[in-house]
Amino acid sequence: MTVDPADVAVPYAVCVYCSASTADPDALGLAARVGTEIARRGWQLVSGGGHVSMMGAVATAARAGGAPTIGVIPKHLVHKEVADVDADELVVTDTMRQRKQVMEDRADAFLTLPGGIGTLEEFFETWTGGYLGQHAKPVVVLDPNGFYDGLFRWVDELYERKFVSRFAMQRITVVSDLHAAFAALKPEQTFGDRVAEG
Repeated sequence: MTVDPADVAVPYAVCVYCSASTADPDALGLAARVGTEIARRGWQLVSGGGHVSMMGAVATAARAGGAPTIGVIPKHLVHKEVADVDADELVVTDTMRQRKQVMEDRADAFLTLPGGIGTLEEFFETWTGGYLGQHAKPVVVLDPNGFYDGLFRWVDELYERKFVSRFAMQRITVVSDLHAAFAALKPEQTFGDRVAEG
C-alpha cells in the first residue's frame, strides 16, 4: 500500500531561539530540559542549526528523546557554530535573512530562551511579524532566572508611553516556568497575554 505524503501527519514544530556562545551551566541545563520536553510531547524542533552552547544542547536533548530536529544555518556560520550534522534535516542558507525566514516558515510556534543580540533580533522580528499579522503563531519567552527583566521593564515603559500598543503586548507570553511555557506553546492556543510570572 502506498502512503500519500500529504496524509502523513507532521509533528508540531517549535522554533527555539537561544545562545550559541554561552557556557553557563544553568543556561545549558535549561536548553536541555526544553529539548527533552519537546520530545516528550511528540513535537519537533526547529533550531539555528549549530551544535554548540544552548543551541546544541536543545537539539541533542530533543533527539535523545526521539524528536525530529530541523537545523537551519547560513553557510558562513557552518564552521563557526559547528553545524549540527546530526540533525534530521540540515538546511544551509546563503544569508542570515534567509535563515530566519526558513525557521519562521517551518515553525508552528516560537520559544525564546536566554541569548545575545542574535537571539534578541530573532525574538523581536518574530514578535513584530505576529503583531503586524504576518503570522498567528504563539510567541513565548521562557525566562526562569530574570535574564530578561531589564528588557521587559523597558518594553513596559514603551507601552506606558504609548510607543507600543496593548495588542502588541498581548502578542507575546513571558513566563518563568517550563510548564507554563509549553502550555502557552500548545497548538490550540493562538497567543496569550504577556505575563511575567514568579
